[in-house]
Amino acid sequence: MATRKACCMVSEILEEAGIDREKVRKLRRQVLEGVVLMCQWQLERMQQDSAKDAGASAKTRKVRVE
Repeated sequence: MATRKACCMVSEILEEAGIDREKVRKLRRQVLEGVVLMCQWQLERMQQDSAKDAGASAKTRKVRVE
């Protein structure tokens, strides 16, 4: 009995699970778009924080830390 390559076995498992190349490409695209959206959201938050800091007065305030 000939040994089978691991890549062939993985391909068969994925095929049996109904996961083909097209589904993997769509999923990869969705994940990457999600990462891009998360980064854009984080950049917007950073810009808002910078705008708040720039608009704050030069007077400092004392904060008690326990």
